[in-house]
Formats: sequence, C-alpha cells, structure tokens
Amino acid sequence: MRLAFCGNDNTSAYNITAGVLRNVCFVDALNLVPHVFLLFITFPILFIGWGSQSSKVQIHHNTWLHFPGHNLRWILTFTLLFVHVCEIAEGIVSDTQMKSRHLHLFLPAIIGFVAATVSIVYYHNIETSNFPKLLLALFLYWIMAFVTKTIKLVRYCQDGVPFSQLRFCITGIMVILYGLLMAVEINVIRVRKYVFFTNPQKVKPPEDLQDLGVRFLQPFVNLLSKATYWWMNTLIISAHKKPVDLKAIGKLPIAMRALTNYVCLKEAYEEQKKKVADQPNRSPSIWLAMYSAFGRPILLSSTFRYLADLLGFAGPLCISGIVQGFQDTTNNTNTTEKMQDPSNSYLSSEAFLRNVYVLAVLLFLALILQRTFLQASYYVTTETGINLRGALLAMIYNKILRLSTSNLSMGEMTLGQINNLVAIETNQLMWFLFLCPNLWAMPVQIIMGVILLYNLLGVSALVGAAVIVLLAPIQYFIATKLAEAQKSTLDYSTERLKKTNEILKGIKLLKLYAWEHIFCTSVEETRMKELTSLKTFALHTSLSIFMNAAIPIAAVLATFVTYAYTNDKPLQPAQAFASLSLFHILVTPLFLLSTVVRFAVKAIVSVQKLNEFLLSDEIGDDSWRGGESSLTYESCKKHTGLHTKAINRRQPLRYQLESYEQPSRRQTRPLEIDDIAIKVTNGYFSWGSGLATLSNINIRIPTGQMTMIVGQVGCGKSSLLLAILGEMQTLEGKVHWSNVNETEPSFEVSRRNRYSVAYAAQKPWLLNATVEENIIFGSPFNKQRYKAVTDACSLQPDIDLLPFGDQTEIGERGINLSGGQRQRICVARALYQNTNIVFLDDPFSALDIHLSDHLMQEGILKFLQEDKRTLVLVTHKLQYLPHADWIIAMKDGMVLREGTLKDIQTKDTELYEHWKTLMNRQDQELEKDMEADQTTLERKTLRRAMYPRESKAQLEDEDEEEEEEEDEDDNMSTVLRLRTKMPWKTCWRYLTSGGFFLLFLMIFSKLLKHSVIVAIDYWLATWTSMDNANEPGNMDDAKSTKKTYHVAVFSILSGAGIVLCLITSLTVEWMGLTAAKNLHHNLLNKIILGPIRFFDTTPLGLILNRFSADTNIIDQHIPPTLESLTRSTLLCLSAIGMISYATPWFLVALVPLGIAFYFIQKYFRVASKDLQELDDSTQLPLLCHFSETAEGLTTIRAFRHEARFKQRMLELTDTNNIAYLFLSAANRWLEVRTDYLGACIVLTAAVTSITEEPNSGFVGLGLLYALTITNYLNWVVRNLADLEVQMGAVKKVHSFLNMESENYEGYLDPSQVPKDWPQEGEIKIENLCVRYENNLKPVLKHVKAYIKPGQKVGICGRTGSGKSSLSLAFFRMVDIFDGRIVIDGIDISKLPLHTLRSRLSIILQDPILFSGSIRFNLDPECKCTDDRLWEALEIAQLKNMVKSLPGGLDAVVTEGGENFSVGQRQLFCLARAFVRKSSILIMDEATASIDMATENILQKVVMTAFADRTVVTIAHRVHTILTADLVIVMKRGNILEYDTPENLLSQEDGIFASFVRADM
Repeated sequence: MRLAFCGNDNTSAYNITAGVLRNVCFVDALNLVPHVFLLFITFPILFIGWGSQSSKVQIHHNTWLHFPGHNLRWILTFTLLFVHVCEIAEGIVSDTQMKSRHLHLFLPAIIGFVAATVSIVYYHNIETSNFPKLLLALFLYWIMAFVTKTIKLVRYCQDGVPFSQLRFCITGIMVILYGLLMAVEINVIRVRKYVFFTNPQKVKPPEDLQDLGVRFLQPFVNLLSKATYWWMNTLIISAHKKPVDLKAIGKLPIAMRALTNYVCLKEAYEEQKKKVADQPNRSPSIWLAMYSAFGRPILLSSTFRYLADLLGFAGPLCISGIVQGFQDTTNNTNTTEKMQDPSNSYLSSEAFLRNVYVLAVLLFLALILQRTFLQASYYVTTETGINLRGALLAMIYNKILRLSTSNLSMGEMTLGQINNLVAIETNQLMWFLFLCPNLWAMPVQIIMGVILLYNLLGVSALVGAAVIVLLAPIQYFIATKLAEAQKSTLDYSTERLKKTNEILKGIKLLKLYAWEHIFCTSVEETRMKELTSLKTFALHTSLSIFMNAAIPIAAVLATFVTYAYTNDKPLQPAQAFASLSLFHILVTPLFLLSTVVRFAVKAIVSVQKLNEFLLSDEIGDDSWRGGESSLTYESCKKHTGLHTKAINRRQPLRYQLESYEQPSRRQTRPLEIDDIAIKVTNGYFSWGSGLATLSNINIRIPTGQMTMIVGQVGCGKSSLLLAILGEMQTLEGKVHWSNVNETEPSFEVSRRNRYSVAYAAQKPWLLNATVEENIIFGSPFNKQRYKAVTDACSLQPDIDLLPFGDQTEIGERGINLSGGQRQRICVARALYQNTNIVFLDDPFSALDIHLSDHLMQEGILKFLQEDKRTLVLVTHKLQYLPHADWIIAMKDGMVLREGTLKDIQTKDTELYEHWKTLMNRQDQELEKDMEADQTTLERKTLRRAMYPRESKAQLEDEDEEEEEEEDEDDNMSTVLRLRTKMPWKTCWRYLTSGGFFLLFLMIFSKLLKHSVIVAIDYWLATWTSMDNANEPGNMDDAKSTKKTYHVAVFSILSGAGIVLCLITSLTVEWMGLTAAKNLHHNLLNKIILGPIRFFDTTPLGLILNRFSADTNIIDQHIPPTLESLTRSTLLCLSAIGMISYATPWFLVALVPLGIAFYFIQKYFRVASKDLQELDDSTQLPLLCHFSETAEGLTTIRAFRHEARFKQRMLELTDTNNIAYLFLSAANRWLEVRTDYLGACIVLTAAVTSITEEPNSGFVGLGLLYALTITNYLNWVVRNLADLEVQMGAVKKVHSFLNMESENYEGYLDPSQVPKDWPQEGEIKIENLCVRYENNLKPVLKHVKAYIKPGQKVGICGRTGSGKSSLSLAFFRMVDIFDGRIVIDGIDISKLPLHTLRSRLSIILQDPILFSGSIRFNLDPECKCTDDRLWEALEIAQLKNMVKSLPGGLDAVVTEGGENFSVGQRQLFCLARAFVRKSSILIMDEATASIDMATENILQKVVMTAFADRTVVTIAHRVHTILTADLVIVMKRGNILEYDTPENLLSQEDGIFASFVRADM
C-alpha cells in the first residue's frame, strides 16, 4: 500500500473548491511549516554553538539562568510536549480506524514534538552562552505556530466540531500554550532590551556563581536538571575514581549559610520575645519563630506533596481501565467497522481513554510526574531542615558564649546537656521538618483513597475503610507509648554516658586503685535499666510494624468478603485490583503516620529543652569592660589628677567616683602606686547560689605592675580573678576598669585589645589544634615574640620532643601532653597575647622548681615587665613574694591584707613571720641569689646536661619511624576507600551477635510471611477470573459453594499472613536487642580493661562516641533499617516473580532495567558512603568545638575572643551542612532514577501483558505488583546504603573489641597471695626496662634500686625524665619488657593485676573526684567504717570542711568535683590514699597544686601517719624530699644519683645539689 500524506482512499483529499482553508489536509500541512522553519534555523546554530562551547572557561556561568520568565518557559514547554504526545496518540488511534494510512493525522504532531524539544534545547544553549539576540528565531517560531494553530481552531469552529471531541480540545490547548510562550518571549525582549532598543540591559551573575568554590548548583540549574539532579552526575561518577572530599563539594551558597539563616531566625525569635514580654509566665514560642523564618519553603514543599499524592491515584484508575479494557476485548471479539470518511474521523475523549495502550502510556507519564513532584517536595524540606539546623546551632552557640559560669559549675547545665542540644535536639527538629509535609498531606490522601474505593466497590469499601479507621487509634496509642519509652531510654542513656564519661576521665585512677569493676558494674546497672526501656521500645516498634503490615490485609479481607456476600454481581478483576492498589496507597500514609507522630513528640520535647536553654541565666553585660562608650573616654582625660588614696577609704566619695572611670596612667610614673588598672569596691560575689563566696572585697590592682594574690587552698583566690572578669554573680559592689595606656605611643595596638585580658586558668584548657595555634590563639604570628614566649615558658625542649614540633595537634583536652606542659602552653598563650592585663591563676602548680624559676625570671619579670603589662598572679609559691609590687592576702573569701611586702612587714608582723617560716629562707639570700647570674649559668649547664646532643639525633630517628608508620596508615585508608563492596562481614558479625537461633527464626519467618502475602493476591486473581468465566447457565448452588470455598481459602491465607506479620516484626526487634546488649557489654568490658597507653593515644571524645552515637545507632537504628531492607527486598523480588509468572516476556525487558539498576546503586553507594563519611567527619569537629567552647568559656570571654570562635563555629557548621546537603541531594538523585526505572518497569509490564493477552486477572496482578516495585526499589538501595553506613558503627565498636586488653590473669592465683601482702613494704627494682608500647623506645633503661621497708624515698628529675613512668611501673600500667620489681619477695609480674593494684596506694598529680557522695569518693567498695573515713579526712585537714557541708560524708560531689577547689580535691585524693591502709604509698607530684602551708602539714602527716610505711614521693619541689631517707635523681630513664639527701648535697657539682640550690 502506497503511503500518501492525505491518505489514498479519499478522493476529496485534494479538493479545494470550498476554499483552501476548508481542506483538512491542507490545514494540517500548514501546521508543519513553523516546525520545519525552526528546525532549519536552529540546527546550524546549535552545531556551531556546540563546537564553540569549549571556549567557555568558567564552568559555573553555564548554569546561570538570567532570562526572565525562565521557569515559566520550561513548565509551558513541558506541558506543550505532553499535549503533543496526546496529539500523536490521538492521530495514531484515529489512523488505525482508517482503511489506509493517513499521515496528516499524526506526522505534523510528531514534527511538532521534535520542534518543541529542539526549542527548549536551543533556548538552554542560548541562555548559558548569553546570546540573547538569537532568541529572535524562537520569537518568530512562536508567532507562526500560534497563527497556524489558530487557523486550524477557527476551521474546527466553523465546521461545528463539538467540544467533546479530543482533537478540538488539543488544538485549543495548543493555541493557548503558543500564545503564552509568545508572551514570555515578548517579556524577555521588554526586560533585557536586546533588540529594538538602543541600550540593552547589562546583567551580572549572582555572587555564588562568580565564586568557583560553590559546587552546589541545585538553586542555579534549569528545571529539568533540578528535577532529575542531572548536575550531580559528575560528582557521583567521579566518586568512583577518587573519594569525594571537602574540596569536591565546595562551600554553601550564601542563602543556605548558617549566618544568613541565623539572622532570620534570631529576628523571628526576638519578635516572639517581644510578644510575651509582658506575660512573665509565658515563654516565647520557638515554633512560631521557626514558622515565620522558614514557613514559605514548607508550604511550597507541601504543594508539591499534594500534587504528587493526587497523581498517585492515577495508578489504580489506570489499572482498572486496562483490566476493564481486557475484559471487553475478550468478551466482544467482533471488530468494529472501519471508518469511512476522514473528515468525520474525530475521536471522543472517552473512546481515546478506553484504548489500553493509551492508558499504559498515561500511567507511565503520571508515575514519572508523581515521582518528580515527590522528590522535589523532599528536597525542599531537606534544604529547609538544613537551614533551620544551621540557624539553631548558631543560636545555641551564641547562647553558650553568654552562659553564666555558675550555671555550668553548679551543675544546672552540664556539658553533656549542651552536647545533647547540639548533637541530638537540633537534629530532632531537622528531622521533624523533613517529615512535616506528611502531617497535612496524609489526611487528604486518606480521604481521596476512601472516596475512590467507594466508587469502585460501593458500601463494602466502607467496611474496609472502617477497619483502617478503627485500628488507627491503636496505632496512635502505640506511637505515644513509643515516645515515652524513647524518652526514658534517653534519660537512662544520658545517665549511662555521664558515668562512662567519668570512668574514661578517671580511668588512670580507677586502674591504679583496681576499682574499674565497681564503676563498670554501676554502668552495667544503668545499661540494664536502659535495656529494659529499650525492650518496651522494641516491643512497641514491632507492634507498630505489625499493625502497618496487618491493617491492609485485614481491610482487604473485610472488604472482599463483605462484597462477595452482599453483592449479586461477582467481583470483577478490574475492581479487585484497583481496590487492592488503593489499599496499598492507603498503607503508606498510615505507616508513616506513627513515625511522624513520634517525631512530632520528639520535636516538642526538643523545643522545650531548647527554650529552657535559651532562657537560662546569662552573665551580666559587662559594658564596663566592653569599651563601648566614648563618654568614659573623655572623662578620664579630664580627671587625671584624682588621687587614689581617697578611693581606698570607704567614704561617700566613692559614689561620686563611680560616675567616672579611674584615672589613666600618666607618662611620668610616680613611685607611689597611683594609677590603678582595676578596682573592686565593696564587692560581694556569689556562684549563683545567693550565698556570697567572696565578701567585702575592696582591692585595687596597680597598672603596669605585678600583683600577687596568696592564701590557703580554697580561700577564694581563683574566684576573685573570675569575679573581676565578670564571671561571678555580683551581689553588690562594683568592679572598675580604667582605660589604661591612652597616652602611650603604642596607642593603636593597645586600643585593639583594650579590654581583653590574657588569662591562664588553673585548669589548663587547650584547643584541638596545633601547639602553635594554641599559643598564638588568633593573634597575628610574630616570630620573635613567639620565640621569646616559648623560651620564657621553656617550651622549646618539649616542642622538640613532639613528633611534628609545634605543628603537632594536641587534641581533646591536650591528651598527649603532661600536666606541666599543658599548663606552660596556657601560660605561653597568656604571655603571647598583646593585652595590657594578664591574669595567671597558679601557673606554677604543675611545674618543677627549675621551670617555675625560669618562668618567673624570663616570662614574668623580664617579658611582662618590659612590656609594662599589668599582671595579677595567684600563687602558692611564697618565695616569689619579694618580686611583687603589690600583694593581696586572702582568707576564707575575704581580703586579709593588701599592700606592698614592706607594708605588710610593718603592719602585720604575724602574717609576715608566718610567711617567712613557710618560705624557709630569708629574703636577703633570695635577693642575693637573684642578683647573681649564677642561677642562669647553672640553668644553662643543666639544660646542657638534660638535653645532650645525642638526644637530638635520637629524636630524629624516632621521627623517621613515626613517619613510616603514618605512611602505612595512609595506604590502609586508600585500600579501605577502594572497597565498593558492602561490608557483609560486619553485617554477619552483627547478625550473629544476636545469636544463631534468632537469626534463623528471623529469616525463616520473613520468607514464610512474604510467600503467604503473594499467595493471598494470587488467590484473589484466580477467584475473580474464575467468577467471570462462569457461564450464566450454571446452577446457583454450585456458585454459592464455590463462593464459600473461595472466601474460606482467602480468609485462612489472610489470617496466616497477619499472624506471620506479628512473628517477623517481633523476631527482628528481639534479635536487634540481643545484639545491642552483647555488643555494648563486650565494648564496655574491653575498654575498661584496655591498657593505659590506649587512653593516652585515643582522644576521649572518640571513645565516648562509641558509647554515645554508635551505641545509639546499634540500639535504635539498625533493627528498623534491617527490617525495612529485608521487607522491601523481598517485596521487590516477589513482585518481579509475580509479573514474570503472569507475562514471561517481561523477563526479557527486565535485563536492561536490571543492568541500569545495578549501575545506579553501585555508583550511588560509593558516593553516598563518601558523603556520609564527610558528614560524620565534619560533624565531629563541630561537636568538639561546642564542647571545647563550653569548657573554656572563662578563657574565651576573658580574652574577648567570642567573635573569632563564632566565626569558626559558623565555618564548621557550614562545612557540615554542605556535606549533609550533598548527601541528601545524592539520595534524591538515586530516588529519581530508581523511580523512573520503576515507571519503566510498569510500562513494560503493561505493554507486554497487553500484547500477550493473558487472563485478565493476571494482568491486574502483574500491574499491581509493578506499581509496588516503584515504591520499594529506592527503599532497597537507600536501606542498603543506610545499613552500610550504620554497620560502620558496628565496625567501629568491633575495632575496639579487637584491642589488646591488659593481662589481668597472673601466674599466681589470688588465693596464693598472702592476705596482708605487702606487709613490710620492701621494694627491689632489678634491671628494670619499661616502654609504653612494644613499638616505642624504652622510657626506663636498666633501672636498679633497693628500698628498705618503711623508707621515705624521693625521686626527682626534670620533666620527662621518667619519674612518673617509674611510679606506673609499680602498678604494671606500662610494659615491663625486661627486669623486674620485687615487693616483699613476690615478683609483681606474677600477680593478678587486680590483686597487685588493690594492695598499693597512689596519689596522682591530677586530682580526680567522681560524682556521688564524699563517702563514695573515699571508699567506693564500701569496706570501711565511718570512723576510718573521718580519721582519713582529719589527717588530710578536711574534717572541719566536710562537717560543715550538708550531709557530712554523704555530701554531694558534682561531676569532676567541680564544687571543690583544686587544692581541696587534692586533699580528698590524699584522704582516699590514707583510707586504703597499704604499706606502700606512691605520691606522684601530689603536692603540686597545694599552697605551702597545706603542703607542710602534709609532709608532717606523711612522716607521722605513714611512719611505718614505705613512701615513694615523686617531687616537683625538691625541698619536699630533703627530709627523705633516700633520694633518686633520674634523667632520661636512667638513675643518675642514688643516695641520702645529705650525701648528695655534699657533692657540690652533683645534679641534686644544683636542683636544691635552684629551689632555695
């Protein structure tokens, strides 16, 4: 048959008697003209354009969309394409009813489709290359297309074609579309004026696109790329070649940065604050603030969600249409007559929609659209959630910087709570926002579903709906129970974490005292409680999963049984499968409902916590130190003549004085102390309890001089500094800061840090950064100054010892440094800063005598005095008093004396004498000593002796070794990255840790359940098809028996399905719980028994993470993921099996789809893992930064560095957010692709089943299952990826489980060790060699010593000489690889560790207290009587203080003993050692942070209370061991001198003698 454009069966085709335009064929041909015109013009331009595209250098500008009406044009073009498809379909369907081919019916439509596609490609290229003049071609095309289509429409109207005819509708819509596109084009000309105007408009790309660092292009790409995440392809594919790093993902676009959003949210929150300002009992609503800041995107997302949900109902409708069409074709085999007259060949819409192929294509398009909208909705909520989280983090951080210190120290706000806010609450809110649109989309979906069901099945549908509605409250009830269980679990886990945290912080002490098991059991107890609430949680989760699986089965059962018995007509396949599919749709919102409700509850709790935090106390606005007002500035210049003598006496004059600040320093410096930097008048300060800690404080601190604050432990010296810094609550009185240095030449410099105070706290606080960054602390780097400071603090030798010098990271509270080193770094930081005022809080506490002297001489007397900086020094070292220009003596929170040393000498001789005796030496000698250069010389010789040349060489060797190790690590990590395989091994470990029986039960019940569910649907298909095949002539009896039989089998299967649902959900949860229990138990025991070296090298945060985040994942996240993964995988497999069973041809089509799916998931999983790792690794610094800030609040505020820390926090937040944003964009990328694959599966299933024409019931079944695949395909990949990441937690826990434990078993049985060993306390050290780990150099080399029973031994040596290592060796805390220590005749390496450690006592350098009672701290094993405890407290000078506390021995100790001063804590540790009556006591620099008075008492106590015991003292201050029986001088792990102190002192050139001289 020849092809002809107008068809060759029609004679009147070329007849134009009625006028050219009345000829149908001619009008159709005319419609071709514009399309052909466009193709001819654009093709050459496009090809030339593509050729020259390489010239576009700046990649980013090609995503720059700058023509107005951009999105509208894309939407219109897509609609146009859809209408073209309809036109083509209509043409082809009409053509099938003709006798010969009529090309004019569909050819113009096809060419039009091509032209529309070309138009949008052409437009896109013009826009990205910015050639607006070329848009004229499109403009002409739209006009021509509009005109030709209008002609066609007019002709139809003249012919009187009715509106119900499809072709008329299509033409009408097209006219409108072309018109609109023409309008868009005119608008571009109007705005950009690129043609017909003299001066075209110049445009600049947005800031983000000019910045090549911004790689997140979602906001900037065109609609198609936005919808399909096409721009992500490069990233995801490149992830396969090399891992995605932070550089690859760039930085956040401006609109999404934390700062932008913080400003938004802050404004909204302030609004809310204003609203409730007058109602004291109402708190401002964070909800409303969030809504006003982020409401619009949520609405947009909800709109997308509604559209997607409505399109979702196309599925069931199309299924019913297709199955119906099948039945019709099988029933009416006779064909309709072919149409004769082409002019009459109009199709009505109904006839068109009855065509099965048309329905299949429509279903495909509807699915694609629905999925696109759904993903768009998800993306918008994710982006908003991330923005919200950034804003919340910034709000929390700003609040932390203003938190009142008393809140933290009094235990109202613990660091844990702050960390929870950051790590948990903000994420809860973010997740809630993700699920937000579901809240209002679900009801609509449910209502629509019920209406459609009613249309299909009538009344019986309502029965099914009623089942769903009646069971919904149970769902809700379960969800609330879930939330309760979750809450109690959270409380227990917080408690458990607190305990774990304490254990880890005090692990050294616990090991030395052999108390790990007591603390371990306490954690285990809490864990058991947590597991009990986790059990209820798991039970309710499994019930919830069961309900979700069982409700649809029950509903379907009720519906069909009712239908079978109430209706005369048999159930049609079309009805059955459409309604089944509707029930499937209804399940999803119900399944999600409980989750959403749960998250809503969590979010409400989180918001409450957040509000409490945001409204908690802040420190007062210390504007007096803020330097804001210029008024004081002027007034000071006027009042320079005021005499300070008047200020000191408490007269009414001070009231007038308060109106202006203190007089500034004059250039000619009088000798009298005349200018005051800081003055406190009548100060009463408290730590927030309302009781004054410091009372009646009247002091002044002279400018440019050194003020010393002295006094006993716990008398409020540190508190005084904090009170001056504004950290304490001022009950009454004032702190004045004068504007110093205004007339100095260095005016500019000093002005910058005018009110900043360099402050070194008593408890050293370090950042997670390099040594250099810690010292510089944000100031500009000045090499000379830096060198001067490190020398003054004698840090250079320590820096040389570090693997990378001053570029070594000192992390997580400076773990890899000793106390003295940390302290010196903090002092160095204070010295380095360019501030006028320096506060040092007991900087000598952890330093030995040489270092302290050096620091005093070089750092304080030389460096600070040269700069004429004002220094306030809190110290216990009274020998430095003569250097002080001004002294403040404190006692019990009051100022005892104030003045120069001479004043005190004359006014308070008693105090002076007291000091003198404490100093053990005369000032004259001291002064002589200071004049002579002898000490510096000695120090040089010492330094030479201590660090000989060979040490340098040795260090270099060590460096090389370390570097080699590092290289190996790098290789390891690259190998890890190359693995794109799933971590099946870890999964297997996880599954088996729950026990094999449960594992088998789970697998078996899962398989059984899915087989039953498939059987139910299969039975339905046979039942409905059979009913229809029934001949009408059959007997009613047979019919009803058949019906009963069908219904009975159906009911039995459904019942079995419901029961199996319950069993499977229970087994999964049960297994997860068992696994979680076992893993945590093993982890805890492993960690507690780990070697001490592990804790020195592993940051505390890392270990805590295993117990917090990872345990949480294993407890609560892996079981549901596992459940979901197995469910969706089995559903997909059963679906594919079912479709293939119905239409075997489907398997052929499945091959390419399967390959596509394999590659998509493969690429996605690699990229997703990288992004997830990035998300995790960027989260850690963020959390660390928060906890770091909370810990070093006082320091940061004293330095006035809040702005810098805020900036850092914003950077960290943005880095974390961009990683998370990319992660969620990658998820969208995956889901769009799997959804489109699912749509293809539906299309192929539909087409194959239509062409094969099987039984209509099976067509319905195949389509139903194809539709479920679209829902579950992406769940498979997502859950796989999630599981892969969550298994990371199991893997991390396992990596700790593979760690070497300490060897607790000895060669001797504990029963073989005498009960009272060691009785004598005789110690033999024979040829002892010790190292920290077998791959490290030894720290003690062949040490030999003999200590007689009851001897008092002193060990001294410079920092790092191996003193502490020796003390650890007694407890086998370090690896003794040669030689041995024999105590009372037993070699300690043969003893069980627990026995050994429980029989010795030690007092550590860092005092550690645990939260609980005082009794618990002294005697956690509860072995001792109260009398013994009181005796110990009395010995330690604490009895009176403890008696005064509420509860006496049962008085509360807060976390870390923060409610006692450092000295008091140290005394508690002494008491603790006395309680354990062992005959050997080791004191490791225990007196470092105690004032001299207390220390002298202690020395006496040691001499009396321990007269008959062996005491080994490791000394910082050499004079503490002058009374010892034996002195050991160590150096670099060797013993240099070993004799009585008298003998050693007699050797003039001996090291000990030089030590003592330096100390005297």
